[in-house]
Amino acid sequence: MVTWRKSSRSNNGMDCVEVRSDLSAVRDSKNPTGPSLAVDLRALARHLAR
Repeated sequence: MVTWRKSSRSNNGMDCVEVRSDLSAVRDSKNPTGPSLAVDLRALARHLAR
């Protein structure tokens, strides 16, 4: 089952980002049925390691 969680950096319900439980996508929490952005975990790890 896929679950989503809201970023701890969200500012009181405004401009919130949610991440999928398997870390493969992010979405805007104001539009949960809208589009999400798929994330390549290897590419993300390389980017964060810089």
